[in-house]
Amino acid sequence: MSSFTIPGLSDKQGADVADLLQKQLSRYNDLHLTLKHVHWNVVGPNFIGVHEMIDPQVELVRGYADEVAERIATLGASPLGTPGAIVNDRTWDDYSVDRDNVQAHLAALDLVYTGIIEDTRKGIAHLDDVDLVSQDMLISHSAELEKFQWFVRAHLESAGGKLPHEGKKTEKGAAGKARK
Repeated sequence: MSSFTIPGLSDKQGADVADLLQKQLSRYNDLHLTLKHVHWNVVGPNFIGVHEMIDPQVELVRGYADEVAERIATLGASPLGTPGAIVNDRTWDDYSVDRDNVQAHLAALDLVYTGIIEDTRKGIAHLDDVDLVSQDMLISHSAELEKFQWFVRAHLESAGGKLPHEGKKTEKGAAGKARK
């Protein structure tokens, strides 16, 4: 940590916010790599629609990573964008679906988005009394991430509003149930 942080925050608050944002940076870096993996490995009917839907998501998430990294630097800390930082900050498993059909990947991706959104919302709540600027940034990211999840779910949802992978807790389990 530098010898400074944002005016109005104590050094401890600045370090706390930077640590929270570092974990968010690792989530975003992992997410954009996961999205590219899906982009490269999705096959079957509706391939092109999903293939082309994923790239704008990748670009926005990469932008979120950059925005978060710059905020960490503004707080006086050093953003870590290395593969080791992602692994070190991980509280989730690596994406577990390789080449598979659209439904399988989207069901697995739905669970990925759920995890990212839940963690982002926890960060938003934590920042409520500490740093409203960082909180506002995460709120805007969360709104887009929730919209992306809606895009994913719209491909999966039945006319009755059911998701084929409902109740599944793992990506492989969700993929397997949606594939059928």
